[in-house]
Amino acid sequence: MSNVFIAFQTNEETRCIVDAIVADNPNATVNRQPAMVKIDAPDQLVIRRSSVEEQLGRTFDLQELHINLITLTGHIDETEDEFTLRWAH
Repeated sequence: MSNVFIAFQTNEETRCIVDAIVADNPNATVNRQPAMVKIDAPDQLVIRRSSVEEQLGRTFDLQELHINLITLTGHIDETEDEFTLRWAH
């Protein structure tokens, strides 16, 4: 099993994004640093637009993830509703 991860700058908006990711990915591990938050998950990590919108209290375009994105690892599968990182086997 290989982990995928995504890391964001730490700020008010990304706190809501991280909360949404953790709610949708119970196997995810969050590592909070002073200026960044990194989320690891075994094999796959899914970010759902609807979950982020619920946490933010506004509409959210998944392309907005890139504003605060530091780095990620895994193969990306992206639609208007989900941003998925996974390892192709």
